[in-house]
Amino acid sequence: MQYKIVVSDPIEATGLAMLRDSGHEVIELPAEERHRLPELIADADALVVRSGTKVTAELLAAGKRLRVVGRAGIGVDNVDTDAATELGILVVNAPTANLLSATEHTFAMMLALARNVAAADRELKAETWNRKKWVGAELQGKTLGVIGFGRIGQQVARRALAFDMQVVAYDPFLDGDFVRRHDAEPMDLEGLLAAADVITLHIPLTDETRDLLDADRLAGVKPGARLVNCARGGVVNEEALLAALEDGRIQGAAVDVFASEPPTDYSLARHPRVVATPHLGASTREAQVRISTETAKMVVAALEGSLAVTAVNLPFRPAGAAGEPFLRLAEKLGSLTSSLFEGGLRRLTVFLRGIDDELQVPLTVAAIKGALTRQHGEAVNYVNAERIAAGRGIEVVRSTSSVLADYPHLIGVKLQGAEGEVEAGGTLFHNRDARIVWLNGYDLEFRPKGNVLVLRNHDVPGVVGKLGTALGDAGVNIAEIHLSRKSGSDEALAVARLDAAPPQDVMEELRRLDEVISAELVDVGQL
Repeated sequence: MQYKIVVSDPIEATGLAMLRDSGHEVIELPAEERHRLPELIADADALVVRSGTKVTAELLAAGKRLRVVGRAGIGVDNVDTDAATELGILVVNAPTANLLSATEHTFAMMLALARNVAAADRELKAETWNRKKWVGAELQGKTLGVIGFGRIGQQVARRALAFDMQVVAYDPFLDGDFVRRHDAEPMDLEGLLAAADVITLHIPLTDETRDLLDADRLAGVKPGARLVNCARGGVVNEEALLAALEDGRIQGAAVDVFASEPPTDYSLARHPRVVATPHLGASTREAQVRISTETAKMVVAALEGSLAVTAVNLPFRPAGAAGEPFLRLAEKLGSLTSSLFEGGLRRLTVFLRGIDDELQVPLTVAAIKGALTRQHGEAVNYVNAERIAAGRGIEVVRSTSSVLADYPHLIGVKLQGAEGEVEAGGTLFHNRDARIVWLNGYDLEFRPKGNVLVLRNHDVPGVVGKLGTALGDAGVNIAEIHLSRKSGSDEALAVARLDAAPPQDVMEELRRLDEVISAELVDVGQL
């Protein structure tokens, strides 16, 4: 069958040729004709874009036959993936195509910073010869602090070892033994900042990583340290970095990414001790070829019905309509346990009781995706979740049984690490109504939806009253509350679904109560 593929942004010729050679109709849209896109995709089966095209909900709705959007690159910020999922449109990308290019650019920036390459080059082009002014520093013997020890962070660390550097790494979602197996020493963030001569970031931009290096944390860096950011704009507060450069705490910075691109304020890029490039991490000939060819392969495979694609938003069709509620429940359990889990994750166990054979693998992957999405954001999907877990040294175990005492179907997720474990179990009432039925050994029942307050407390009178008063004074309504205690224990658990998230000072007030052992707020989204 021949499909119609619209390419609205320029992609490297090799990938374009692969699309044409697949036998499908390919329409290239010049930038000056992009206004015609809603008209052209009305009968298109696939849309291929880079960053120039904004794939909005309205544009997706115009594609009456649209089955797949191919984003040539790793980021999908310009694609409304929620709208695409709602419409059953698969979004695919090429998340690993620029791995080596980003790694090498990090080292190019690091070396340019250490040896004053950019500044010396500017002076020499101005016909000024001043060798003494640009005395640099060696990398040999220095400590490299890697923030984010995923695939790119590991590759950067590997190359740093070849330069005889010592490597320390901060990644709260990795087990320390896994980091050590890569010849790096795990550290907390404050320890890394105080120890590292060079700091490099390799983390996604999420709510948790935005402004990760703010003024307070930059004040704790080793005096004279150098900083490299080839990850994402926004993970380093630019005003705070500029201030740290001005007061000499930071010796120099190499910046490839900015909070706003192009920047609205070039003060940081213009600073004399900053090496700046315009987001060139993936800008190599080799990376562009891989991006275009991988995207082309994914688009064609998706059109032809293959599930072996790097999908950002698999719309659950492989499990069938009856399996979708189970997939959502498994992902919610992964997300809930991950939100309550602290430290490096070593093992993820999925318990399946009374679950049909064809659902067992999808549900395991769904639980992994839910557990890892909080750490990786949009990078985790139903295709790459298992690979990401394996790459981070996480052991995944699936335990199945057809025998149950209490529920006809049950899904459980347990996360384990050096600092403890968290587990939760859930079921479906009438095969569609999701409920959590146990949490960390406590039997209870609540819907995994919205803002959920998990309160562990001493089993004494008055706790619920104080909880209600604190939330009521803050104007936060309790939608439902569930209480549980263990036989023979002096501890109890309260789980409250709230209409809104309490202010941080209210959470701190709850934690200060003598009766309260811990209080955590989890946003588990919608069902």
